[in-house]
Amino acid sequence: MSRPMTPAPREDVPLRRRPPVLLATAAARLLVLLKPRRIRRVLTLVRRGAAPAGADEALAARRDVVAVSARCAGEGCLQRSVATALLCRMRGVWPDWCTGVRTAPFRAHAWVEVDGLPVGEPYPPGYHHRLMVVPSPPPRGTP
Repeated sequence: MSRPMTPAPREDVPLRRRPPVLLATAAARLLVLLKPRRIRRVLTLVRRGAAPAGADEALAARRDVVAVSARCAGEGCLQRSVATALLCRMRGVWPDWCTGVRTAPFRAHAWVEVDGLPVGEPYPPGYHHRLMVVPSPPPRGTP
């Protein structure tokens, strides 16, 4: 996975909000051990019933994940993106979960995005070519 240009800023998470963040990061740690198609299958099942996430909701989840996990704050983009998506789901919403590559130079990366914009990433939209996406569900009442 590609390295971020700058380390993600870390903030304190209040004690009362830590348990779900720790649960999401622990579950993500286990999920990233699976094959990519199984990760996608699990995340597709988990997102059921969620509303689409807003950029602020996804960014708040990402910040919480980065604050409690050194691995997610560093080069663990796959675990960070999965944990962010899982934490969003615990909060009733789902962002687009994406993995992709950049070809020159080759770099793989995983991230979450809302409305086609990467959330909390130092890369501009389109920097990585999306290969796998678990999109947010359509808003309720939409055919």
